[in-house]
Amino acid sequence: MSSIPIQELNKLERLLQQGAPYIRHRVLTRVRFRGHNLPIDALQVGDALPDKPALLLTGGIHGLERIGTQVILAFLETLIKRLVWDTHLQAELNDVQLFMIPALNPSGMIRNTRSNGNGIDLMRHAPLDAADPVPLLLGGHRLTTRLPWYRGALDAPMEPEAEALCVFVREHLFKAPFSLVLDCHSGFGFNDRIWFPFAGRSTPIQHLPEVYALRNLLFETYPNHVYLFEPQFANYGTHGDLWDYLYLESLNQASPFLPLTLEMGSWAWARKNPLQLTRLMGFFHPILPHRLKRVLRRHLILLDFLVAAVRSQAQWCPSLQDRAHYDLTARALWYP
Repeated sequence: MSSIPIQELNKLERLLQQGAPYIRHRVLTRVRFRGHNLPIDALQVGDALPDKPALLLTGGIHGLERIGTQVILAFLETLIKRLVWDTHLQAELNDVQLFMIPALNPSGMIRNTRSNGNGIDLMRHAPLDAADPVPLLLGGHRLTTRLPWYRGALDAPMEPEAEALCVFVREHLFKAPFSLVLDCHSGFGFNDRIWFPFAGRSTPIQHLPEVYALRNLLFETYPNHVYLFEPQFANYGTHGDLWDYLYLESLNQASPFLPLTLEMGSWAWARKNPLQLTRLMGFFHPILPHRLKRVLRRHLILLDFLVAAVRSQAQWCPSLQDRAHYDLTARALWYP
């Protein structure tokens, strides 16, 4: 792996060596690109059994948005150091399945593009059309790989990266009694946002009460946090969103599956340092070293919070008697 020209995968290899006693690791699939056999790695931190609630952290599904991968690796590095001495964390990770897929699109990382090596935007790629109108091109199209947001050919099989993610979610998260995903992105807005489905329709999801309860838990626990918490469609809609696709599929399962997206507000980095815009990566990634460090530590509290929230989901998820009240209040907030 050390010969792969992706610094994040090389760092992941070093972290896997350091954390060997605490990490289970497997390669979901490999993608051939420019002579490299690129792995898509899945990790489990700790030894929680399949009957425990599950949290999955994903990043790098857009190759230009490397900061998402780097945030997950920073969190992983902290966990490895803490697991040496932190008995509380050791016990916590026996009660929650913590999974990570840090770099879902390594060929896109090499190309410095949103899309993968075949020119396909993996977050516009699921076999699912939006139920409501979405922006031209930005919402996904089938015109040409020369334009961003290309969905792929109609009725073509799913790209191996997307298929590997779907198989993993079905195998590990759908079977858990409760599961949550945080997919880390950048490139939109001045604020850090936490989005929940849908991306392709303006109607509320079935688990709106649980999402609203989680939002309240975050706001009450960390009243000085920096996040906007909202449905993705409130900003823009898309075809083929993988999390919409998997969420709709999860409704056939008995247990809740809540996919969230962390959209880091990269426009703020450019506003503070306009020279970023002279580089393609500057639209998606903090360039100055001190700002990169600030971003990497900024979200550690959120990731710690999500581990604890998933582990203790029975304490905050609304009861059957309370779900109607939570649903009405959430609709008033997000769907007036």
